[in-house]
Amino acid sequence: MADRKLPGAVVLIGRGDKVLYEKAIGHRALEPSLEPMTLDTVFDMASLTKVMATTTSVMKLLEDGKIRLNDRVSTFIPGFDRYGKADITIRHLMTHASGLRPDLDLGDMWTGYDTAIKLAIEEVPTSRPGERFVYSDINYILLGDIVRRVSGVPLDEFAKTKIFEPLGMKDTTFTPPASLRARIAPTQRCTAYGWPCEGADMQMLRGTVHDPTARRMGGVAGHAGLFSTAADVAIFCRMLLDGGVAHGVRVLSPLTVAKMTTPASSSREANVRGLGWDIDSSFSANRGELLPIGSFGHTGFTGTSIWIDPSSRLFVVFLSNRVHPNGKGDVTPLRARIATIAASAVEDASATPRDRRMTGTDFGASDAPPLRRDAPVETGLDVLRAENFARFHGKRIGLVTNHTGRAADGATTIDLLFAAKDVKLVSLFSPEHGIRGILDANVPSAVDEKTQLPIHSLYGETQRPTPEMLQGLDAIVIDLQDVGARFYTYTTTTAYVMEEAAKRRLPVFVLDRPNPVGGW
Repeated sequence: MADRKLPGAVVLIGRGDKVLYEKAIGHRALEPSLEPMTLDTVFDMASLTKVMATTTSVMKLLEDGKIRLNDRVSTFIPGFDRYGKADITIRHLMTHASGLRPDLDLGDMWTGYDTAIKLAIEEVPTSRPGERFVYSDINYILLGDIVRRVSGVPLDEFAKTKIFEPLGMKDTTFTPPASLRARIAPTQRCTAYGWPCEGADMQMLRGTVHDPTARRMGGVAGHAGLFSTAADVAIFCRMLLDGGVAHGVRVLSPLTVAKMTTPASSSREANVRGLGWDIDSSFSANRGELLPIGSFGHTGFTGTSIWIDPSSRLFVVFLSNRVHPNGKGDVTPLRARIATIAASAVEDASATPRDRRMTGTDFGASDAPPLRRDAPVETGLDVLRAENFARFHGKRIGLVTNHTGRAADGATTIDLLFAAKDVKLVSLFSPEHGIRGILDANVPSAVDEKTQLPIHSLYGETQRPTPEMLQGLDAIVIDLQDVGARFYTYTTTTAYVMEEAAKRRLPVFVLDRPNPVGGW
Protein backbone atom coordinates (compact mmCIF):
# COMPACT_ATOMS: atom_id res chain seq x y z
CA MET A 1 0.00 0.00 0.00
CA ALA A 2 2.91 2.31 0.68
CA ASP A 3 3.93 1.82 -2.96
CA ARG A 4 0.36 2.65 -4.05
CA LYS A 5 -0.13 -0.83 -5.51
CA LEU A 6 -3.55 -1.05 -3.86
CA PRO A 7 -5.64 1.05 -1.47
CA GLY A 8 -6.52 -1.87 0.81
CA ALA A 9 -7.68 -5.46 0.99
CA VAL A 10 -9.53 -8.07 2.98
CA VAL A 11 -7.64 -11.32 3.55
CA LEU A 12 -9.38 -14.42 4.86
CA ILE A 13 -7.48 -17.68 5.33
CA GLY A 14 -9.43 -20.71 6.44
CA ARG A 15 -9.00 -24.40 6.99
CA GLY A 16 -12.16 -26.43 6.83
CA ASP A 17 -14.71 -24.76 9.10
CA LYS A 18 -12.10 -22.68 10.94
CA VAL A 19 -10.96 -19.16 10.14
CA LEU A 20 -7.19 -19.00 10.69
CA TYR A 21 -6.75 -15.36 9.74
CA GLU A 22 -9.15 -12.58 8.82
CA LYS A 23 -8.21 -8.95 8.50
CA ALA A 24 -9.25 -5.77 6.73
CA ILE A 25 -6.23 -3.70 5.77
CA GLY A 26 -5.89 -0.14 4.48
CA HIS A 27 -8.70 1.79 2.85
CA ARG A 28 -11.81 0.87 0.94
CA ALA A 29 -11.76 4.21 -0.89
CA LEU A 30 -9.19 6.92 -1.51
CA GLU A 31 -11.44 9.17 -3.61
CA PRO A 32 -13.43 11.28 -3.29
CA SER A 33 -12.70 10.81 0.43
CA LEU A 34 -10.86 8.28 2.58
CA GLU A 35 -12.89 5.33 3.87
CA PRO A 36 -11.40 2.57 6.02
CA MET A 37 -11.50 -1.00 4.73
CA THR A 38 -13.90 -3.21 6.68
CA LEU A 39 -14.37 -6.98 6.80
CA ASP A 40 -17.82 -6.67 5.26
CA THR A 41 -16.66 -4.64 2.25
CA VAL A 42 -18.36 -5.70 -0.98
CA PHE A 43 -15.96 -6.14 -3.89
CA ASP A 44 -16.32 -6.27 -7.67
CA MET A 45 -15.25 -9.88 -8.17
CA ALA A 46 -14.39 -9.48 -11.89
CA SER A 47 -13.45 -12.90 -13.36
CA LEU A 48 -14.26 -14.77 -10.16
CA THR A 49 -17.73 -14.49 -11.68
CA LYS A 50 -16.62 -17.20 -14.10
CA VAL A 51 -16.16 -19.83 -11.40
CA MET A 52 -18.51 -18.72 -8.63
CA ALA A 53 -21.56 -18.01 -10.78
CA THR A 54 -21.18 -19.32 -14.32
CA THR A 55 -19.19 -22.55 -13.90
CA THR A 56 -21.28 -23.60 -10.91
CA SER A 57 -24.51 -22.83 -12.78
CA VAL A 58 -23.38 -24.82 -15.81
CA MET A 59 -22.53 -27.78 -13.56
CA LYS A 60 -25.97 -27.54 -11.94
CA LEU A 61 -27.55 -27.88 -15.39
CA LEU A 62 -25.20 -30.78 -16.11
CA GLU A 63 -26.34 -32.54 -12.94
CA ASP A 64 -29.95 -32.03 -13.97
CA GLY A 65 -29.28 -33.72 -17.29
CA LYS A 66 -30.14 -30.60 -19.29
CA ILE A 67 -26.73 -30.22 -20.92
CA ARG A 68 -23.61 -32.30 -21.51
CA LEU A 69 -20.02 -31.18 -21.68
CA ASN A 70 -19.63 -32.42 -25.24
CA ASP A 71 -22.80 -30.73 -26.47
CA ARG A 72 -22.11 -28.29 -29.27
CA VAL A 73 -22.68 -24.64 -28.42
CA SER A 74 -24.78 -24.28 -31.57
CA THR A 75 -27.28 -26.72 -30.05
CA PHE A 76 -28.31 -23.94 -27.66
CA ILE A 77 -27.35 -20.75 -29.52
CA PRO A 78 -28.78 -20.72 -33.06
CA GLY A 79 -26.41 -19.45 -35.71
CA PHE A 80 -23.27 -20.06 -33.70
CA ASP A 81 -22.11 -22.79 -36.08
CA ARG A 82 -21.04 -20.22 -38.69
CA TYR A 83 -17.44 -19.35 -39.57
CA GLY A 84 -15.93 -22.63 -38.46
CA LYS A 85 -17.48 -22.74 -34.98
CA ALA A 86 -19.72 -25.79 -35.47
CA ASP A 87 -17.50 -28.14 -33.46
CA ILE A 88 -17.03 -25.88 -30.41
CA THR A 89 -18.50 -27.58 -27.33
CA ILE A 90 -19.38 -26.53 -23.81
CA ARG A 91 -16.19 -28.26 -22.65
CA HIS A 92 -14.13 -26.11 -25.05
CA LEU A 93 -15.69 -22.97 -23.59
CA MET A 94 -15.10 -24.02 -19.99
CA THR A 95 -11.44 -24.92 -20.58
CA HIS A 96 -10.70 -21.89 -22.78
CA ALA A 97 -9.91 -24.13 -25.75
CA SER A 98 -12.58 -22.82 -28.13
CA GLY A 99 -10.19 -20.87 -30.34
CA LEU A 100 -12.15 -17.64 -29.75
CA ARG A 101 -10.44 -14.32 -29.05
CA PRO A 102 -9.98 -12.95 -25.51
CA ASP A 103 -12.79 -10.38 -25.75
CA LEU A 104 -15.31 -8.68 -27.99
CA ASP A 105 -14.31 -5.52 -29.82
CA LEU A 106 -14.87 -2.38 -27.78
CA GLY A 107 -13.96 0.13 -30.49
CA ASP A 108 -17.57 0.59 -31.58
CA MET A 109 -19.93 2.05 -28.99
CA TRP A 110 -22.33 -0.91 -28.98
CA THR A 111 -24.60 -1.55 -26.00
CA GLY A 112 -26.97 -4.23 -24.81
CA TYR A 113 -26.95 -7.88 -23.82
CA ASP A 114 -28.46 -9.09 -27.08
CA THR A 115 -25.90 -7.13 -29.08
CA ALA A 116 -23.07 -8.83 -27.21
CA ILE A 117 -24.47 -12.27 -27.99
CA LYS A 118 -24.89 -11.34 -31.66
CA LEU A 119 -21.26 -10.19 -31.75
CA ALA A 120 -20.14 -13.46 -30.15
CA ILE A 121 -22.10 -15.42 -32.74
CA GLU A 122 -20.28 -13.51 -35.48
CA GLU A 123 -16.82 -14.26 -34.06
CA VAL A 124 -14.32 -16.07 -36.29
CA PRO A 125 -12.05 -18.48 -34.37
CA THR A 126 -8.30 -17.93 -34.41
CA SER A 127 -7.61 -21.66 -34.02
CA ARG A 128 -9.47 -24.95 -34.14
CA PRO A 129 -11.34 -26.07 -31.01
CA GLY A 130 -9.12 -28.01 -28.64
CA GLU A 131 -5.96 -26.90 -30.38
CA ARG A 132 -4.64 -24.37 -27.86
CA PHE A 133 -5.42 -22.47 -24.67
CA VAL A 134 -6.54 -18.86 -25.05
CA TYR A 135 -8.15 -17.30 -21.98
CA SER A 136 -11.32 -15.74 -23.34
CA ASP A 137 -14.15 -13.71 -21.83
CA ILE A 138 -16.20 -14.58 -24.92
CA ASN A 139 -16.24 -18.22 -23.77
CA TYR A 140 -17.99 -17.25 -20.56
CA ILE A 141 -20.28 -14.70 -22.15
CA LEU A 142 -21.56 -17.63 -24.21
CA LEU A 143 -21.78 -19.97 -21.20
CA GLY A 144 -23.79 -17.39 -19.28
CA ASP A 145 -26.17 -17.17 -22.22
CA ILE A 146 -26.49 -20.96 -22.39
CA VAL A 147 -27.53 -20.94 -18.72
CA ARG A 148 -30.18 -18.35 -19.60
CA ARG A 149 -31.50 -20.26 -22.60
CA VAL A 150 -31.55 -23.69 -20.95
CA SER A 151 -32.89 -22.66 -17.53
CA GLY A 152 -35.32 -20.04 -18.81
CA VAL A 153 -34.07 -17.36 -16.41
CA PRO A 154 -31.10 -14.94 -16.58
CA LEU A 155 -27.77 -16.04 -15.12
CA ASP A 156 -28.03 -13.73 -12.12
CA GLU A 157 -31.42 -15.12 -11.13
CA PHE A 158 -30.36 -18.73 -11.64
CA ALA A 159 -27.17 -18.31 -9.60
CA LYS A 160 -29.05 -16.48 -6.85
CA THR A 161 -31.80 -19.06 -6.41
CA LYS A 162 -29.75 -22.23 -7.04
CA ILE A 163 -26.41 -21.34 -5.44
CA PHE A 164 -26.05 -18.15 -3.41
CA GLU A 165 -29.33 -18.03 -1.49
CA PRO A 166 -29.26 -21.73 -0.52
CA LEU A 167 -25.70 -21.30 0.79
CA GLY A 168 -26.57 -18.18 2.76
CA MET A 169 -24.30 -15.91 0.69
CA LYS A 170 -26.43 -12.85 1.45
CA ASP A 171 -24.06 -10.22 0.04
CA THR A 172 -23.30 -11.96 -3.26
CA THR A 173 -25.14 -10.54 -6.24
CA PHE A 174 -25.01 -8.99 -9.69
CA THR A 175 -26.07 -5.31 -10.02
CA PRO A 176 -25.99 -4.70 -6.24
CA PRO A 177 -28.85 -2.68 -4.73
CA ALA A 178 -28.44 0.82 -3.34
CA SER A 179 -28.56 -0.61 0.19
CA LEU A 180 -25.08 -2.11 -0.35
CA ARG A 181 -23.49 0.98 -1.91
CA ALA A 182 -21.89 2.30 1.28
CA ARG A 183 -19.99 -0.99 1.72
CA ILE A 184 -18.92 -1.41 -1.91
CA ALA A 185 -15.26 -0.83 -2.74
CA PRO A 186 -15.09 1.66 -5.64
CA THR A 187 -12.92 0.85 -8.62
CA GLN A 188 -12.13 3.48 -11.23
CA ARG A 189 -13.42 6.64 -12.89
CA CYS A 190 -14.98 5.68 -16.22
CA THR A 191 -17.52 6.77 -18.74
CA ALA A 192 -20.56 4.57 -19.12
CA TYR A 193 -19.08 2.56 -21.98
CA GLY A 194 -15.56 3.86 -22.37
CA TRP A 195 -12.40 1.78 -22.26
CA PRO A 196 -9.80 2.68 -21.36
CA CYS A 197 -11.43 4.87 -18.74
CA GLU A 198 -11.21 8.39 -20.08
CA GLY A 199 -13.43 11.28 -21.02
CA ALA A 200 -14.92 14.44 -19.59
CA ASP A 201 -17.95 12.77 -18.02
CA MET A 202 -16.07 10.20 -15.93
CA GLN A 203 -17.61 9.01 -12.66
CA MET A 204 -16.19 6.71 -10.01
CA LEU A 205 -17.62 3.21 -10.49
CA ARG A 206 -19.17 2.02 -7.25
CA GLY A 207 -21.63 -0.82 -7.58
CA THR A 208 -21.35 -0.71 -11.36
CA VAL A 209 -19.21 -3.47 -12.81
CA HIS A 210 -15.70 -2.41 -13.79
CA ASP A 211 -15.41 -4.74 -16.79
CA PRO A 212 -16.42 -2.67 -19.83
CA THR A 213 -18.01 -5.52 -21.78
CA ALA A 214 -20.14 -6.59 -18.82
CA ARG A 215 -21.02 -2.93 -18.23
CA ARG A 216 -22.27 -2.61 -21.79
CA MET A 217 -24.28 -5.80 -21.31
CA GLY A 218 -26.16 -4.30 -18.37
CA GLY A 219 -24.06 -5.70 -15.54
CA VAL A 220 -25.03 -9.36 -15.87
CA ALA A 221 -22.63 -11.51 -17.89
CA GLY A 222 -21.00 -14.89 -17.61
CA HIS A 223 -17.47 -13.51 -17.40
CA ALA A 224 -17.86 -10.59 -14.97
CA GLY A 225 -20.41 -8.66 -12.95
CA LEU A 226 -20.59 -10.49 -9.62
CA PHE A 227 -20.08 -8.64 -6.31
CA SER A 228 -19.33 -10.38 -3.00
CA THR A 229 -17.61 -10.27 0.39
CA ALA A 230 -14.80 -12.31 1.89
CA ALA A 231 -17.21 -14.01 4.29
CA ASP A 232 -19.47 -15.11 1.43
CA VAL A 233 -16.52 -16.32 -0.64
CA ALA A 234 -15.37 -18.38 2.36
CA ILE A 235 -18.78 -20.11 2.41
CA PHE A 236 -18.32 -20.93 -1.26
CA CYS A 237 -14.81 -22.31 -0.64
CA ARG A 238 -16.03 -24.53 2.20
CA MET A 239 -18.81 -25.82 -0.03
CA LEU A 240 -16.22 -27.02 -2.54
CA LEU A 241 -13.98 -28.51 0.16
CA ASP A 242 -16.94 -30.44 1.57
CA GLY A 243 -17.98 -31.92 -1.76
CA GLY A 244 -20.79 -29.52 -2.60
CA VAL A 245 -22.29 -28.96 0.88
CA ALA A 246 -22.22 -25.95 3.19
CA HIS A 247 -24.33 -25.32 6.31
CA GLY A 248 -26.05 -28.64 5.68
CA VAL A 249 -27.24 -27.51 2.23
CA ARG A 250 -26.08 -29.40 -0.85
CA VAL A 251 -25.78 -27.44 -4.08
CA LEU A 252 -23.48 -29.83 -5.99
CA SER A 253 -22.67 -33.52 -5.79
CA PRO A 254 -19.15 -34.60 -4.70
CA LEU A 255 -18.50 -36.06 -8.13
CA THR A 256 -19.46 -32.76 -9.76
CA VAL A 257 -17.00 -30.86 -7.56
CA ALA A 258 -14.30 -33.38 -8.44
CA LYS A 259 -15.13 -33.14 -12.13
CA MET A 260 -14.75 -29.41 -12.37
CA THR A 261 -11.63 -29.13 -10.20
CA THR A 262 -9.50 -31.83 -11.83
CA PRO A 263 -7.73 -31.48 -15.19
CA ALA A 264 -10.09 -31.16 -18.13
CA SER A 265 -7.82 -29.58 -20.71
CA SER A 266 -5.99 -31.51 -23.41
CA SER A 267 -3.02 -33.60 -22.27
CA ARG A 268 -1.02 -31.79 -24.95
CA GLU A 269 -1.71 -28.42 -23.37
CA ALA A 270 0.89 -26.96 -21.00
CA ASN A 271 -1.77 -24.86 -19.25
CA VAL A 272 -3.70 -27.22 -16.99
CA ARG A 273 -7.28 -26.14 -16.40
CA GLY A 274 -10.28 -27.75 -14.81
CA LEU A 275 -13.81 -26.90 -15.87
CA GLY A 276 -13.63 -23.17 -15.25
CA TRP A 277 -11.03 -23.50 -12.51
CA ASP A 278 -7.32 -22.85 -12.89
CA ILE A 279 -4.96 -25.63 -11.74
CA ASP A 280 -1.53 -25.00 -13.22
CA SER A 281 -1.33 -22.38 -15.95
CA SER A 282 0.16 -19.04 -16.80
CA PHE A 283 -2.58 -17.54 -14.61
CA SER A 284 -1.68 -19.54 -11.47
CA ALA A 285 0.65 -17.08 -9.73
CA ASN A 286 -1.76 -16.72 -6.81
CA ARG A 287 -1.13 -20.40 -5.91
CA GLY A 288 2.15 -19.26 -4.39
CA GLU A 289 5.24 -21.43 -3.98
CA LEU A 290 3.97 -24.19 -1.71
CA LEU A 291 0.37 -25.04 -2.49
CA PRO A 292 0.49 -28.21 -4.60
CA ILE A 293 -0.56 -28.87 -8.16
CA GLY A 294 -3.94 -30.42 -7.65
CA SER A 295 -5.15 -27.42 -5.69
CA PHE A 296 -7.20 -24.95 -7.71
CA GLY A 297 -8.33 -21.35 -7.86
CA HIS A 298 -8.96 -18.27 -9.97
CA THR A 299 -8.20 -14.56 -10.10
CA GLY A 300 -10.09 -11.40 -11.01
CA PHE A 301 -8.83 -8.32 -12.85
CA THR A 302 -9.91 -5.91 -10.12
CA GLY A 303 -7.55 -7.58 -7.62
CA THR A 304 -9.50 -10.56 -6.33
CA SER A 305 -8.46 -14.20 -5.98
CA ILE A 306 -9.32 -17.58 -4.47
CA TRP A 307 -7.05 -20.58 -4.03
CA ILE A 308 -8.23 -23.87 -2.49
CA ASP A 309 -6.21 -26.95 -1.51
CA PRO A 310 -8.38 -30.01 -0.80
CA SER A 311 -5.46 -32.05 0.58
CA SER A 312 -4.87 -29.67 3.50
CA ARG A 313 -8.41 -28.19 3.43
CA LEU A 314 -6.79 -24.76 3.24
CA PHE A 315 -8.31 -21.86 1.33
CA VAL A 316 -6.98 -18.36 0.75
CA VAL A 317 -9.33 -15.50 -0.11
CA PHE A 318 -7.75 -12.21 -1.16
CA LEU A 319 -10.09 -9.38 -2.14
CA SER A 320 -8.89 -5.94 -3.16
CA ASN A 321 -9.83 -3.08 -5.47
CA ARG A 322 -6.32 -2.63 -6.81
CA VAL A 323 -7.66 -0.64 -9.81
CA HIS A 324 -8.78 2.17 -7.47
CA PRO A 325 -8.46 5.02 -8.14
CA ASN A 326 -6.50 5.13 -11.40
CA GLY A 327 -6.23 1.53 -12.66
CA LYS A 328 -2.48 1.32 -12.02
CA GLY A 329 -2.34 -1.03 -9.01
CA ASP A 330 -0.72 -4.48 -9.04
CA VAL A 331 -1.31 -7.25 -6.50
CA THR A 332 0.13 -10.23 -8.38
CA PRO A 333 3.27 -10.64 -6.19
CA LEU A 334 1.29 -9.96 -3.01
CA ARG A 335 -1.35 -12.62 -3.71
CA ALA A 336 1.37 -15.20 -4.32
CA ARG A 337 3.24 -14.26 -1.15
CA ILE A 338 0.11 -14.51 1.01
CA ALA A 339 -0.67 -17.97 -0.38
CA THR A 340 2.89 -19.12 0.33
CA ILE A 341 2.78 -17.83 3.91
CA ALA A 342 -0.59 -19.51 4.48
CA ALA A 343 0.65 -22.85 3.13
CA SER A 344 3.85 -22.70 5.19
CA ALA A 345 1.79 -22.53 8.39
CA VAL A 346 0.10 -25.88 7.69
CA GLU A 347 2.07 -28.54 9.57
CA ASP A 348 0.00 -31.67 8.97
CA ALA A 349 -0.91 -31.56 5.27
CA SER A 350 -0.82 -34.77 3.27
CA ALA A 351 2.51 -35.60 1.69
CA THR A 352 0.84 -36.78 -1.50
CA PRO A 353 -1.87 -34.24 -2.35
CA ARG A 354 -1.10 -34.19 -6.06
CA ASP A 355 -1.80 -37.88 -6.68
CA ARG A 356 -4.97 -37.80 -4.64
CA ARG A 357 -6.45 -34.67 -6.10
CA MET A 358 -5.46 -35.14 -9.72
CA THR A 359 -7.19 -38.51 -9.79
CA GLY A 360 -10.37 -36.99 -8.43
CA THR A 361 -10.56 -39.42 -5.52
CA ASP A 362 -10.30 -36.94 -2.66
CA PHE A 363 -13.03 -34.49 -1.72
CA GLY A 364 -11.03 -32.79 0.99
CA ALA A 365 -10.97 -35.39 3.75
CA SER A 366 -7.62 -34.83 5.41
CA ASP A 367 -7.60 -38.35 6.84
CA ALA A 368 -8.16 -40.12 3.51
CA PRO A 369 -5.39 -42.63 2.73
CA PRO A 370 -2.90 -41.53 0.07
CA LEU A 371 -2.91 -43.33 -3.24
CA ARG A 372 0.10 -45.41 -4.30
CA ARG A 373 0.97 -46.20 -7.87
CA ASP A 374 1.41 -49.86 -6.93
CA ALA A 375 -1.87 -50.04 -4.99
CA PRO A 376 -4.38 -52.75 -5.99
CA VAL A 377 -7.24 -51.66 -8.24
CA GLU A 378 -10.59 -51.51 -6.48
CA THR A 379 -13.79 -52.15 -8.38
CA GLY A 380 -16.74 -49.83 -8.02
CA LEU A 381 -18.37 -52.36 -5.72
CA ASP A 382 -15.35 -52.46 -3.42
CA VAL A 383 -15.30 -48.67 -3.23
CA LEU A 384 -19.00 -48.56 -2.31
CA ARG A 385 -18.48 -51.29 0.29
CA ALA A 386 -15.65 -49.34 1.89
CA GLU A 387 -18.04 -46.38 2.16
CA ASN A 388 -20.70 -48.60 3.77
CA PHE A 389 -22.88 -47.80 0.74
CA ALA A 390 -23.39 -44.33 2.24
CA ARG A 391 -24.47 -42.72 -1.02
CA PHE A 392 -27.43 -45.14 -1.19
CA HIS A 393 -28.67 -44.61 2.38
CA GLY A 394 -32.42 -44.15 2.50
CA LYS A 395 -32.86 -45.18 -1.13
CA ARG A 396 -34.79 -47.94 -2.86
CA ILE A 397 -32.42 -49.63 -5.29
CA GLY A 398 -32.87 -51.72 -8.41
CA LEU A 399 -29.81 -53.82 -9.33
CA VAL A 400 -28.75 -54.95 -12.81
CA THR A 401 -26.18 -57.71 -12.36
CA ASN A 402 -25.22 -61.34 -12.87
CA HIS A 403 -22.72 -63.82 -11.45
CA THR A 404 -19.78 -61.52 -12.30
CA GLY A 405 -20.94 -58.91 -9.81
CA ARG A 406 -18.59 -59.74 -6.93
CA ALA A 407 -16.35 -57.93 -4.48
CA ALA A 408 -12.67 -58.72 -4.01
CA ASP A 409 -13.46 -61.38 -1.39
CA GLY A 410 -16.06 -63.06 -3.59
CA ALA A 411 -19.18 -61.62 -1.93
CA THR A 412 -21.87 -60.94 -4.52
CA THR A 413 -23.27 -57.50 -5.24
CA ILE A 414 -26.74 -58.87 -4.55
CA ASP A 415 -25.81 -60.10 -1.07
CA LEU A 416 -23.90 -56.96 -0.13
CA LEU A 417 -26.63 -54.53 -1.19
CA PHE A 418 -29.36 -56.71 0.29
CA ALA A 419 -27.58 -56.69 3.67
CA ALA A 420 -26.48 -53.03 3.57
CA LYS A 421 -27.76 -50.93 6.44
CA ASP A 422 -30.23 -48.16 5.55
CA VAL A 423 -30.37 -49.38 1.93
CA LYS A 424 -33.44 -51.09 0.46
CA LEU A 425 -32.68 -53.43 -2.45
CA VAL A 426 -36.14 -53.96 -3.94
CA SER A 427 -35.62 -55.64 -7.31
CA LEU A 428 -33.10 -57.33 -9.60
CA PHE A 429 -32.71 -57.02 -13.36
CA SER A 430 -31.32 -59.89 -15.39
CA PRO A 431 -29.24 -59.47 -18.58
CA GLU A 432 -28.37 -62.08 -21.21
CA HIS A 433 -27.68 -65.57 -19.72
CA GLY A 434 -29.57 -64.71 -16.51
CA ILE A 435 -28.60 -63.68 -13.01
CA ARG A 436 -26.46 -66.81 -12.58
CA GLY A 437 -25.01 -66.75 -16.13
CA ILE A 438 -26.22 -70.25 -17.04
CA LEU A 439 -29.09 -69.70 -19.50
CA ASP A 440 -28.63 -69.80 -23.28
CA ALA A 441 -32.13 -68.94 -24.50
CA ASN A 442 -34.43 -66.10 -23.60
CA VAL A 443 -34.31 -65.29 -19.89
CA PRO A 444 -37.65 -65.43 -18.04
CA SER A 445 -38.57 -63.16 -15.16
CA ALA A 446 -38.48 -64.95 -11.83
CA VAL A 447 -37.92 -64.65 -8.08
CA ASP A 448 -34.48 -64.89 -6.52
CA GLU A 449 -34.46 -67.95 -4.22
CA LYS A 450 -32.13 -66.46 -1.61
CA THR A 451 -33.51 -62.95 -1.23
CA GLN A 452 -37.05 -63.52 -2.58
CA LEU A 453 -36.62 -60.38 -4.66
CA PRO A 454 -38.32 -60.16 -8.07
CA ILE A 455 -35.99 -60.65 -11.07
CA HIS A 456 -37.04 -58.61 -14.10
CA SER A 457 -35.71 -60.03 -17.35
CA LEU A 458 -34.02 -57.66 -19.81
CA TYR A 459 -33.36 -60.46 -22.28
CA GLY A 460 -36.79 -61.93 -22.90
CA GLU A 461 -40.06 -60.31 -23.87
CA THR A 462 -38.43 -56.91 -23.46
CA GLN A 463 -34.86 -55.68 -23.60
CA ARG A 464 -35.67 -52.43 -21.83
CA PRO A 465 -36.99 -51.92 -18.32
CA THR A 466 -40.67 -51.00 -18.41
CA PRO A 467 -42.28 -48.22 -16.36
CA GLU A 468 -43.76 -50.89 -14.11
CA MET A 469 -40.29 -52.33 -13.44
CA LEU A 470 -38.93 -48.89 -12.51
CA GLN A 471 -41.89 -47.88 -10.37
CA GLY A 472 -40.87 -46.89 -6.84
CA LEU A 473 -37.09 -46.95 -7.41
CA ASP A 474 -34.84 -44.12 -6.25
CA ALA A 475 -31.78 -45.29 -8.19
CA ILE A 476 -30.46 -48.11 -10.38
CA VAL A 477 -27.10 -49.80 -9.83
CA ILE A 478 -25.44 -51.65 -12.73
CA ASP A 479 -22.66 -54.13 -11.91
CA LEU A 480 -21.80 -56.21 -14.97
CA GLN A 481 -18.41 -57.44 -16.12
CA ASP A 482 -18.36 -56.97 -19.87
CA VAL A 483 -16.57 -59.84 -21.59
CA GLY A 484 -14.95 -57.59 -24.18
CA ALA A 485 -16.67 -59.18 -27.18
CA ARG A 486 -19.12 -57.33 -29.42
CA PHE A 487 -21.57 -60.20 -29.75
CA TYR A 488 -22.48 -60.11 -26.05
CA THR A 489 -25.26 -57.71 -25.14
CA TYR A 490 -24.22 -56.42 -21.70
CA THR A 491 -23.13 -53.03 -23.02
CA THR A 492 -26.38 -52.67 -24.96
CA THR A 493 -28.42 -53.65 -21.90
CA THR A 494 -26.60 -50.98 -19.89
CA ALA A 495 -27.40 -48.39 -22.55
CA TYR A 496 -31.08 -49.36 -22.65
CA VAL A 497 -31.35 -49.12 -18.85
CA MET A 498 -29.72 -45.70 -18.85
CA GLU A 499 -32.01 -44.45 -21.62
CA GLU A 500 -35.18 -45.55 -19.83
CA ALA A 501 -33.91 -44.19 -16.51
CA ALA A 502 -33.11 -40.84 -18.12
CA LYS A 503 -36.70 -40.50 -19.30
CA ARG A 504 -37.77 -40.66 -15.64
CA ARG A 505 -34.82 -38.64 -14.25
CA LEU A 506 -33.78 -41.74 -12.32
CA PRO A 507 -30.10 -41.81 -11.24
CA VAL A 508 -28.00 -44.70 -12.56
CA PHE A 509 -24.74 -45.83 -10.91
CA VAL A 510 -22.51 -47.94 -13.15
CA LEU A 511 -19.88 -49.80 -11.12
CA ASP A 512 -16.56 -49.90 -12.90
CA ARG A 513 -14.54 -53.09 -13.42
CA PRO A 514 -11.20 -53.72 -15.16
CA ASN A 515 -11.47 -54.44 -18.88
CA PRO A 516 -10.53 -58.12 -19.32
CA VAL A 517 -8.95 -57.63 -22.74
CA GLY A 518 -6.97 -54.45 -22.20
CA GLY A 519 -9.04 -51.86 -24.01
CA TRP A 520 -10.91 -53.57 -26.86
